[in-house]
Amino acid sequence: MTTAKTDPQRPRAESALSIALAVLMLLQTASGRLFPGAYRDVEWIKATWFGNDFVTMLVVVPLLVASLLLLRRGSHRARLVWLGTLGYGAYNYAYYLLGAALNAFFPLYVLAFLIAVAALIIGLVGSDISSLASGFSSETPVRAIGGYYVFVATGLSIVWFGMWAAYIFAGRPTPVETEAFKLVAALDTALIVPALALGGVLLWSKIGWGYVIAPAAGTLASLYLLVLSLNSGVSVMRGAVDAPGELPLWGTLLLLTTGATLMLLKAAGSAGTASFRLQAEKQ
Repeated sequence: MTTAKTDPQRPRAESALSIALAVLMLLQTASGRLFPGAYRDVEWIKATWFGNDFVTMLVVVPLLVASLLLLRRGSHRARLVWLGTLGYGAYNYAYYLLGAALNAFFPLYVLAFLIAVAALIIGLVGSDISSLASGFSSETPVRAIGGYYVFVATGLSIVWFGMWAAYIFAGRPTPVETEAFKLVAALDTALIVPALALGGVLLWSKIGWGYVIAPAAGTLASLYLLVLSLNSGVSVMRGAVDAPGELPLWGTLLLLTTGATLMLLKAAGSAGTASFRLQAEKQ
């Protein structure tokens, strides 16, 4: 495994890719809000881009930049949050890339997705797992948090595959148009569910990688639950659905998941930070 000790070019690559991703995110989201007519989807799908754009622009980009700056100063927490924002970038732009009708932003979707994936791979491979894991307090409630992540992953799987089975075997309609349902179900079950489940199981077992994957997956899930909560609220306000719509579901999951993730990040503490900073200064 390549670490900061053996690859002095890695931090530069992480920084360059993160900055490029932040710029692309700002460009795409600002353009989407300034020129909403550029989206060529039906109205209810256009409405989903509203929440995605605002959360990405006002929450994710600042969080990505702030975590990168703190990461360069040796913060363990910052690396975990940074990985989570990269995961959000990969998931979010896969959603745009595969789900949005062909529009003027297509090249931005491609670039943002590829850069997010590349940065995430480099960041994971280059993480000093032993140092990151040792930064956590021995009193960290890893089983409670890991178990919660597995519970959420299991619940999402049951919901998505349950609706799929009802459609295929009982002829029941999907909640939204079939292709849209397939896209969201595919991304959730192929990306978010495995990340939460794997992170939760490894964390429960107190295996080193669990202290990296779990908080990163929790950050990703929290950010996207914020998108879903915002979009649910907007749908109610616009009269597209009857109140309260899906807001209680997504809002509750947002509070619980964010709380669990913040608890985990708080437990990361500063143990080992001095040695991590010393390594960074030697590069």
